[in-house]
Amino acid sequence: MITKTYLCGVNEIKTYSSVHRKNDHLRFGISRMEEIYDRHEGKPDVPHRHDYFTIVLVINGEGEHVIDFHTHVLSSHQAYFISPGQVHQIIENRRSVGYAIVFNASFLAANNIPLSFIEDVHLFQAESAAPAMALKNEAEETLQGYCEQMLTWYASDQQLKEQALGSLLKLFLISSNSYCTLPLDSNEELEAGRTILKRFKAMVNANHAKWHSTSDYAKSLNISPDHLNRTIKSLIGKTAKETIQDRIIIAAKRLLYFTELSTKEIGFQLGFEEPSHFSAFFKKCTGQSPTEFKKST
Repeated sequence: MITKTYLCGVNEIKTYSSVHRKNDHLRFGISRMEEIYDRHEGKPDVPHRHDYFTIVLVINGEGEHVIDFHTHVLSSHQAYFISPGQVHQIIENRRSVGYAIVFNASFLAANNIPLSFIEDVHLFQAESAAPAMALKNEAEETLQGYCEQMLTWYASDQQLKEQALGSLLKLFLISSNSYCTLPLDSNEELEAGRTILKRFKAMVNANHAKWHSTSDYAKSLNISPDHLNRTIKSLIGKTAKETIQDRIIIAAKRLLYFTELSTKEIGFQLGFEEPSHFSAFFKKCTGQSPTEFKKST
């Protein structure tokens, strides 16, 4: 894969911009995890970003998966959905068995899959370090079957190859969403909730540096803070307040890790009028002060 490296202080941001390391024109890729492990001789990559979407389906594995500075246990029967821009690193204790799927927005557009579909399935939680989706036997067999079909098509020279891959990817995402969705009381309520979640997520990504309270977002959405909290929690398992805080903390950790900005400067960028307020917020959410976090990374 082609990489771009940005110098931002003590650390370097390694960013993979192409889904294929030898062909910049490819928009989709799928590999077996065991082949990636062998190619890298078992050595983990440094924390890095992708300019594209990544799915990791772990059939058998052991280790750690770090997403936006949250460490998750990498184990068997899991699926991860990583958005463009998220910082992540996989550390394997042994050779994993599974699949890594990568695709960019251009691939989605070429296959008539709008970005709104990605938002609607709620699998790629860019504003938080969402944990892995645990898979039961039937779910894993279904998703593994789609991956094997994708591998076959990916290695072929058949006509309409990309369209077939696009169809299989969409089936993979729809199936994944059906395995993880938390239903509300009715279809109407579910659809209304999804609309609120979609708008709320967009607002948080755009305004987290200036809007810190649930009431700010609820007012913009013309609903009560309580209704916003209940709706968001029913769909993603955390309240609106927790989602806002998570997004601020992710932004803070990225700035602490990748830049030489002072704690005061970072706090000001993220909407805190006093450095002490930012430091207290960061420590309350993470258990570490900003300085302690920076020293530990």
